[in-house]
Amino acid sequence: MNIIEKFKKLGVNNAPGQECRQDIGEINIAIEEISGTPVDFSHGDVDAFVPISGTIESFIKGVKAGGKQAYTEYRGKNFIREYLAGKISAFTGANINFDEEIIMTPGTQGALFLAMGANIMPEDKVAIVEPDYFANRKLVTFFGGIIIPIQMKYTNYSDRAGIDLTELEEAFKLGVKLFVFSNPNNPTGVIYSHEEICSIAWLAKKYGVTVIADELYSRQIFDGRKYTHLCGQNALPDNLITIIGPSKTESLSGYRLGVAFGSPAVIERMEKLQAIMSLRCSGYNQAVFMNWFSEPDGWMEERIAQHQAIRDDLVDMLQKVKGVEVRATEGGSYLFVKLPEMKISMHDFIKVLRIKASVIVTPGTEFGPQFVDWFRINFSQNHNAAIDAIERTIKMMEWYRK
Repeated sequence: MNIIEKFKKLGVNNAPGQECRQDIGEINIAIEEISGTPVDFSHGDVDAFVPISGTIESFIKGVKAGGKQAYTEYRGKNFIREYLAGKISAFTGANINFDEEIIMTPGTQGALFLAMGANIMPEDKVAIVEPDYFANRKLVTFFGGIIIPIQMKYTNYSDRAGIDLTELEEAFKLGVKLFVFSNPNNPTGVIYSHEEICSIAWLAKKYGVTVIADELYSRQIFDGRKYTHLCGQNALPDNLITIIGPSKTESLSGYRLGVAFGSPAVIERMEKLQAIMSLRCSGYNQAVFMNWFSEPDGWMEERIAQHQAIRDDLVDMLQKVKGVEVRATEGGSYLFVKLPEMKISMHDFIKVLRIKASVIVTPGTEFGPQFVDWFRINFSQNHNAAIDAIERTIKMMEWYRK
């Protein structure tokens, strides 16, 4: 594989935020426009939910600190790491050593890049869940690993994620070096049961597999469901990295703040990689971390309730449409929707939806090549605008239904 072929596999035209680069091709779009407020479901609307109070003030304080805040060590400012280690330990049940086991990164995407780069050698077998976050597959490819897909049969259950643990163990037996998964799952929003998490930990320990657990949405859990942090269990894999950050639920995505914590040897490798990539998480932005996990009383509960109300309305609307499949989100702000049988392909439907209904969604094939009839939405939006956009989406489904 040459360099052109390598980067062709990292195509971005269907990734969230890149819809403007899509080729319209020969689609028949000779239908009337369905007017309404434009809604971009490919990512959350940061204008719909205000960030944590005091965020701007903390950022300004960081700027005023000048070089002391701008040029931190590569892992991040010492006292901020100590603060984060304490808060995250209390939240997850882990016991994080702030000096050796935590690193701040430019967004959780940066954390994922560093964690995978610190663990994948060419030809290493890497197990990833399908469906799961689109960057997982692309990063394995970029670092020269071999993808071993593990199916998550989430539509078959209501009390678990549905990961095929038998398939996972068989993959581990065949020499998988690394297992990567998100919990809550992106794109479906399902959460792994306590039994599933314990099984993953036990299997990884038994076969010496490193685990990267993406827990970005673990603060936003609905319906009072129980959430199990892998890092908080008694029996852990020998090497475990957990990724978390304030980008989503807390509406701080524009600051590009991420955290990875776990095995000291892996964190050290991530630090070395960060040193030649971005040097550090943006120094001034690091100051904003001091507001995270220190929200006013009731702030997080209200934020969860607001998102749950949107979820309830959208799921109710979609489940009433003949042929549509969707499982209610349990954590995070995503819904993974299966289209009814259509006259056009899912990719063409998504293009028409954007052009004629001003609604942007993400194609399911970003989360696994087999999801050719699915799309993902991020419902962290203005509530009324989201309802109206789904109404337009349903009208478009009916127009193109077989």
